[in-house]
Amino acid sequence: MAQRYPAVEPYESGMLAVTDGHRLYWEMCGAPAGVAAVYLHGGPGGGCTPEARRNFDPRYYRAVLFDQRGCGRSRPVASDGGADLSTNTTAHLVGDIERLRKYLGIERWVVVGGSWGVTLGLVYAQRHPQRVIAMVLGAVTAGTRREIDWITREMGRVFPREWEQFASTVPAAQRTGDLAAAYAQLLADPDPQVRAQAARQWCAWEDTHMSLAPGWTPHLSRRDPEFQLTFARLVTHYWSQGCFLHEGQILAHMHCLANIPAVLIHGRYDISSPLDTAWQLHRAWPNSTLVVLDDAGHGGGSFTSALVGALDSFRALP
Repeated sequence: MAQRYPAVEPYESGMLAVTDGHRLYWEMCGAPAGVAAVYLHGGPGGGCTPEARRNFDPRYYRAVLFDQRGCGRSRPVASDGGADLSTNTTAHLVGDIERLRKYLGIERWVVVGGSWGVTLGLVYAQRHPQRVIAMVLGAVTAGTRREIDWITREMGRVFPREWEQFASTVPAAQRTGDLAAAYAQLLADPDPQVRAQAARQWCAWEDTHMSLAPGWTPHLSRRDPEFQLTFARLVTHYWSQGCFLHEGQILAHMHCLANIPAVLIHGRYDISSPLDTAWQLHRAWPNSTLVVLDDAGHGGGSFTSALVGALDSFRALP
């Protein structure tokens, strides 16, 4: 099984001014003359980590990592009390990816994404297929209302006690409606204590449903309050708007990816994102390979090994 490569530091990094007053943190690691690849982190709002650099063979890849609008080292961050999220949409993020590609002088690249990064990567590739060499997508999502309703409401059938606590955070009159939208209101409340409490509860629920695999270790509940608020604000902002996509948009445009090879990686224990989404996308994408991991959920198990192995298979592409 492939293993992550040793820790590596960026050989170049910076801040890129995009639109609407946003500045994106970006970095490049590995071989300056290697195959270009861009890593799209999850969330929305998860940000990039040093561990993500280790997925790329530094002898072959010129890996580009960046923090999406509103999170990580990009500015402004969504945790700021007066942060305006109206210019933080899927279309804006796709535009940012293209702006970064042009700024770095990259003609084409391998697109790598995890969780929300899969949805974002698919939208980007469908709009700019000529810029994509190949794709490696792990913990497959498609940004549908069906997926959002499953996570925020229907999964209460699997975790009834935890869901009741999750739902009870919002006002009683809103508990039968869009819970992501109700949380988004709480996370924008003028009272910092209300915001912090909502962020904690949201992250606790996310930790609950990430995996059914034995030994899964939750992590969002252990993060600092600023990260939790940034993460929760951006997730609820996107989910309450259906990820700013038409329902079924990605599946309807899979023909745009016909000439792009891809590896889709999904965990059998991933209760957060059931396997049927990955299966449907794979069936509509003949040039894709679906790898189902019997020991993984929304990460964990052999997930990292499968991701690295998939990237290794594309590292010699022109």
